[in-house]
Amino acid sequence: MNLKVLLPFQIFAEKTEVSRIVAETREGSFGLLPHRLDCVAELTPGILIYETESEGEAFLAVDEGVLVKKGMDVLVSVRRVLGGKDLGQLRHTVERAYRTPNIEE
Repeated sequence: MNLKVLLPFQIFAEKTEVSRIVAETREGSFGLLPHRLDCVAELTPGILIYETESEGEAFLAVDEGVLVKKGMDVLVSVRRVLGGKDLGQLRHTVERAYRTPNIEE
């Protein structure tokens, strides 16, 4: 599959030969394989996983958005995204980037 991740004013990532994608919706997570039927899904904030043979498994922390699969093309449009290869490190990066100040601090 061909994966393109869009932000409001730029393309965050373009990947080819993606073998699988896992995304999160309000109903839970679901997977996409290359020959799955076309679909549209409303994404909730969470982790989007994709895998390529050359890069292996990669993680994207995404804000709410939309995923559209048509044929072999998957388009993900979100407000914010951060990427990483290590899920634990990505969690810390998200916490630092989107942390809101606590009044008690």
